[in-house]
Parts: sequence; structure tokens; C-alpha cells
Amino acid sequence: MKKIVFLATLLLFVFTSAGMSAYAQMDGKSASQATLNASHSDQVIRVYGPGGPLGPIKEAAEQFSVETGMKVEVTAGPEGNWIGQAKQDADIIFGGSEYMLQDFIFNHPELIDTKSRTELYPRAAGILVRKGNPKKIESLEDLTKKGVKIIDVNGAGQLGLWEDMAGRKGLIEGISQNITLSVKSSAEAIERWKSNSSLDAWITYESWHYRLQDVTDLVELPEEEKLYRGTPIVLTKISDQKKEAQQFIDYLKTEKSHQIFQKWGWK
Repeated sequence: MKKIVFLATLLLFVFTSAGMSAYAQMDGKSASQATLNASHSDQVIRVYGPGGPLGPIKEAAEQFSVETGMKVEVTAGPEGNWIGQAKQDADIIFGGSEYMLQDFIFNHPELIDTKSRTELYPRAAGILVRKGNPKKIESLEDLTKKGVKIIDVNGAGQLGLWEDMAGRKGLIEGISQNITLSVKSSAEAIERWKSNSSLDAWITYESWHYRLQDVTDLVELPEEEKLYRGTPIVLTKISDQKKEAQQFIDYLKTEKSHQIFQKWGWK
């Protein structure tokens, strides 16, 4: 009888030990995975740039975070609003055009890793008009008509944009005479567009229409008249997570991200 009790006790000990060992292994794996997830959730890739590309970059960032567990924080708008913070913690900077990013590099050479510069997708310029297009603007030529009031952004990726388009068709003088207001940034142009209903047209990127569908219609120009400018992106020298930041840039180059950009008006 004592022998039977001893064997039963021994078997119970063996099974219990095996179970605890298996549980410990499973618990170790769970703890390891939990640690990995926690490290990703604590990680933030900080991205800065102008307001124009905010829509697609932010949407792609949200999708990237879902797929990888790494959070991406996108801050966009006029440079003066974020440059102080970017100098402290930026991992990535993007531009609204190639020349715009180059100007940024000239002004902040200590911040940018120029060797990592990457081009995302081009976007075309078009004409934004009032809802319903009351002035019946259908072409660049229509912008030279008497009484048409144009707003121009003389900077923010749009420097010289209207002039390059008008120059090919001999319309520089006619369009310049109808520029009622010139501002430095798209943010200011949007503010003026919303507050001053007398402004009829804005030669800018087609992509802005997708951010302003409630207050604009888009006049697309024929393909042979369109001008395209790039959307560059680059790592910073100060980033302490270059591998992860590059992973996000690589994600922006995927077909899935390209489709997001196309939805927002990029080619």
C-alpha cells in the first residue's frame, strides 16, 4: 500500500513539475513578446514637414503603426511652427518640393543626413476655384480675363509655379496683372481663401483640393500643360533610431503607400 502511495506521489510530482516547466516556457515566451510589443509601443518616430503632404503621410503613418506597432508622429505646417522642436527630436524631414527641401538643407545643414535623401511621388499643379466655378474658369487663359482675382503663394513649394506654367503659353503678363494677393505659405492662402470670397482662383497643387473639397473645385489642366514637383524625404543626423525611421521611409515607397498618395492627388 505504501509503495502504491509513493508511486502515486512520485507521478504527481513529475506531472506537476513538467506542467510548471511548460508553463514557465510559455510564460517566458509571452513575457518576451510582451516586452517586444511594449518596446514598440514606447517607440515614437517623429516626422516634420510642410502642410501640403500631411494628408497622405499621416494616413500612411497610421497604417504603418498598425502593421509594425511602432508609432509615427507627423507634425506639419509652416516651418516656423515646428523647427525649434524638430531640432531637438526629429527623425525624418519631408519637403513640399525638391527645391523646398534643398532650401531647408541650406538653412539647417547640421540637421539633415543628405545621403539618405529619397524621392516619394510627384504631384501636379492645377487651378483651384470657388465651389460651382462661378467665373467659369476652365484654362490658364481664363485667368487673364478682366475681373478674375488670383491668390498666389510665393514660397512653400510653389515659388514660380504659376510663372513656369504661364510662360510656356505666353500668359505671364496677363496672369500677373490679375494676382490680387501674394502670400508666403499655403496655410495663409487657405486662411485668406476662406475669409475673402472675392478671390476667384489659386494656381497650386491639385492635392490641395482634396484637403479643401468643401470650399474649392478643381480645374485640371491638360497633361501637356501640367507641371509636376517632387515630394522628398530624408533622415536627420540627430536621430537615434535611424533603422526604424528608414523602415518607415521604405514603407512610404511601397505600392500600398503609393495608392494612399494617389488618393490624395499625387501621381
